[in-house]
Amino acid sequence: MKLVNLARLLLGPVCALVIAACASEPLPSGNAAFAVDTGHEYKLGPGDKVRVTVFGEEALSGEFIVANNGAIAVPLIGEVQAGGMTPPAFQIAVQEKLTSSGMVKSPRVSTDVIAYRPYYILGEVSKPGQYPYAVGLTATKAVATAGGFTYRANNKIIYVTREGTTREVPISLTAASAIGPGDTIRIAERYF
Repeated sequence: MKLVNLARLLLGPVCALVIAACASEPLPSGNAAFAVDTGHEYKLGPGDKVRVTVFGEEALSGEFIVANNGAIAVPLIGEVQAGGMTPPAFQIAVQEKLTSSGMVKSPRVSTDVIAYRPYYILGEVSKPGQYPYAVGLTATKAVATAGGFTYRANNKIIYVTREGTTREVPISLTAASAIGPGDTIRIAERYF
């Protein structure tokens, strides 16, 4: 019994040092509004919900959805193109439109994506359909959200059609297979 107490006494400080060393590692950082884990900078598209804040100008601030034509109608200044732009580029476009309209002399604008457009999953999953996108979405998370594979599913390869393309690309199903907003995932049937 004394040996066990001695071991606890000696190992306690060692464990505390190991835990402290782990805690001193920096946490991953990043701004979800600017990059999505698909290997490219995030570009706004129809269906995205964006918050525009013009500091000191409540009437010009609000939450807006990118329309089918890629524009956002901002009060008093009209449409501002957002589709195909990164959030920082859209922020600059709003600032320029405010300046050129004469509404605000030196506008300070902030933009945030508050809801991404959905992704779609079909084929051999329990609940195919449209699901809300979340930053960091992978193929395995998308399948889990759709209720998992059916018994006929090919769980090795998925077929992804990226938004803005018409080509379906086969991708090996791994935990690192990134899915972007607007993507369509097809889970095929296995042949054996």
